[in-house]
Amino acid sequence: MSQREVQNTPAPLAFPVHIPFVEDLGLSLYRMAGGEAELRLDLQTKHLNSWAVAHGGLMMTMLDVAMAHAARSVHIGEGGNLNAGPGVVTIEMKTSFMRPGEGELRAVGKLLHGTATLAFCEGSVFGPEGQLCAHATATFKYIRALPGAGRAIKPLQKR
Repeated sequence: MSQREVQNTPAPLAFPVHIPFVEDLGLSLYRMAGGEAELRLDLQTKHLNSWAVAHGGLMMTMLDVAMAHAARSVHIGEGGNLNAGPGVVTIEMKTSFMRPGEGELRAVGKLLHGTATLAFCEGSVFGPEGQLCAHATATFKYIRALPGAGRAIKPLQKR
């Protein structure tokens, strides 16, 4: 990456909700607005399969998180408060893998159509040269809370 590209790379955003699994993987959120979201990850040894390329489960997680954030991005409340809107849960997801993921991966999620209760999305994972590594479609359900005590959508806790 050239010096100019480094200077023009935006800083990552804070995830609007606390997702321990996503934090443990090291995913970074770079964009979330208008029905789109973008995540990035620089692969580490812990992300690899036995062929020394990105594990398929990692790329599926990137796709799931990117699409979920794209679905939630249209429900940002006053003053940019994402927690004013509903959360999402994945109902179904179909993924196709085109090539191995290597280097820095970028996942882009897009909301294709939304209703009051459902979001239909697509997502793609790209390699460092922009090559398509994986593509997915998914359906998400908008929810206010999961069944059970203490599972309402809560504001992000300060750490």
